[in-house]
Amino acid sequence: MFITEIFKSIQGEGTRAGLPCVFVRLTGCNLRCTWCDTAYAFHGGTRMSVAEVMARVDELTGRKAETSGSQAPVPLVELTGGEPLLQEEVYPLAEKLIAEGYTVMIETSGERFTGRLPREVIKIVDVKCPDSGEADTFEMRNLAELDAKDEVKFVLMTRRDYEFARDFTAKHGLVARVKQVLFSPVFDDPAGKWKGLEPRKVVEWILADGLPVRLGLQLHKFVWDPATKGV
Repeated sequence: MFITEIFKSIQGEGTRAGLPCVFVRLTGCNLRCTWCDTAYAFHGGTRMSVAEVMARVDELTGRKAETSGSQAPVPLVELTGGEPLLQEEVYPLAEKLIAEGYTVMIETSGERFTGRLPREVIKIVDVKCPDSGEADTFEMRNLAELDAKDEVKFVLMTRRDYEFARDFTAKHGLVARVKQVLFSPVFDDPAGKWKGLEPRKVVEWILADGLPVRLGLQLHKFVWDPATKGV
């Protein structure tokens, strides 16, 4: 498979925000969201086997040092992109990580069918809103694949996006389907390519409508420069 980067950081989003996590970022994406902050993962990458990825993950998580007690192992691994489900090798990689006892998450655009993943994988599934430029790309079969450990995320750039997310959540009963529904406002682009959405506005809208959803802020962008890769 082609890998853009493998790194250890904190989980920046979702219900596990703030926890140490190792990220495996696969190369390539078939969508072009207007606010994408990982366009550097669209092309290139390093060709690696499942075994090579596992060895690097074990190194970063502390598995190799576990027997010596030199550091506590990091059990959380996220597969992300790009769009990780574009590469066939993601399936045996996920299976191997699960077999080795890791807690495995996958961040996916929602455009690819998620039903081939091992049931133990925690799915973080995006539903693209209108101002992403990729509306109507969600694979509706994914709704049936969601369960109580999974999360659904809407990235919001405008009030229109918020209303779409609110209505989609209600129509499909997402709150009852998954662990958490996340409404995540877009950050300002450091290069000025797009304007983000004030989190305060999203909070006001959520409270006004009484929605049982979670505000999702990209915690890593408060810790590091938003333009920094590999954090």
